[in-house]
Amino acid sequence: MAPSITPSTKGLTPPSGLDRPGSAAVQATQEWDMAGARRGRLRVRTLVTLRWLLIGVEAVALAISTLVLGFHGAWPVAIGVIGAAAWINVLTGVASPGQRLFGDAEAAGQLAFDILQVTALIFLTGGSANPFMLLLIAPVSLAAATLPVRPLALLGALAVAASVLLALFAWPAAAPGAELAPLAHRLAAAAASAASIVVVAGYVSHAAAESARMVLALDVTQTVLAREQKLSALGALAAAAAHELGTPLGTIAIVAKELSRGAPTPSVKEDADLLIAQAQRCREILKNLSDSPEATDEVHERMSLLQLVHEVIEPHAAIQGVRVEAIVSGATGVKAPDIWRMPEILHALTTFVENAVDFAASEVLITARFDADTVSMEVRDDGPGFAPEILAKLGEPYLTSRPGAEGSRTGHVGMGLGFFISKTLLERTGAVVAAQNGRPRGAVVSARWPRTRIEVQTK
Repeated sequence: MAPSITPSTKGLTPPSGLDRPGSAAVQATQEWDMAGARRGRLRVRTLVTLRWLLIGVEAVALAISTLVLGFHGAWPVAIGVIGAAAWINVLTGVASPGQRLFGDAEAAGQLAFDILQVTALIFLTGGSANPFMLLLIAPVSLAAATLPVRPLALLGALAVAASVLLALFAWPAAAPGAELAPLAHRLAAAAASAASIVVVAGYVSHAAAESARMVLALDVTQTVLAREQKLSALGALAAAAAHELGTPLGTIAIVAKELSRGAPTPSVKEDADLLIAQAQRCREILKNLSDSPEATDEVHERMSLLQLVHEVIEPHAAIQGVRVEAIVSGATGVKAPDIWRMPEILHALTTFVENAVDFAASEVLITARFDADTVSMEVRDDGPGFAPEILAKLGEPYLTSRPGAEGSRTGHVGMGLGFFISKTLLERTGAVVAAQNGRPRGAVVSARWPRTRIEVQTK
């Protein structure tokens, strides 16, 4: 069913033609691999730098415990453990370029070594009675930020097991006259360490995953925006070409007619007639590229609200089973604005309409309104509306309830990026985007701009 447009008579005069280079761009259908955005892998330089930090803290703590606090224990062996870690870190930094990325298994092995090294040092300096046992959190936190779930779980289990073993077995490292801490106290310290490892790893892993998802989604946004800008630029170029080539094509047609009238032979007349026909065909093609013969870049870059809603609903004209209507209205006595042709706005609103068409029962209504200060667009459908769990998180990437391609009117398979990309694009143009459920049913998505942000200022 073809869409219809109902312009208001208040403050708006529909133009005789629409300046359109083509339909508004639709959402890119590239497949984006979420596994690739999982989290950034661990670089050699990052691991070496953080390990030097860990070794430095261990060395300072050992020196203060021995020289200042007077603790005694297997200090020579402990110094040897720190020295071995430093030597391995030097070899790691020298053996590979700093920018090289560890594989998951290699990174897990490196971090497992750090856990074992910290465990050995804590064993030699009092076990779970040593408050520096919390250093076991550091390697697991780095794993949470850079590794998948499986190696992270293995490293977390190793660190928790080390905490328990340190509560049961340790080399005493007490000050003169001090007694070994009771077993209950050591077990409590081990439990606190294990809980800290689990909680911190969970926090870091979740935050890193969300950050990676946002980065990927923003990359998709930038790709879509670049594509729309290229299409817009091509439309402006086509409009300019239609204008500039009109005169030389007219000259060619006149000369060809003169040749046809004065042709000395039938073959020359036939060639001249062919040239006339081809010149006419070129003029018709260029006319189709621009709706108005006088189109220029300046004309192409601006559009009325009526043109905007027409381009937004045009891709859905052939969809059966749903009626798409648009209304343009404004405050009495206020002149309708001409707005800049922004690919961000065209793409985002087209995506909102596409979503509405997929979920509507029978009707989608697009309303454009303007007053002296603002311009707003609203897309409303008569479908089931947003589910509560979707509405609460709407605007986050990779959130979707769209049906598969076989159950979708538009044939679009949702990746959970459409609303996120559209909202991001509109906010970059100065819009305030809102979504809510309509009454008695349906979903409503709206965008409101200060008029000065998108209106073409007349000189």
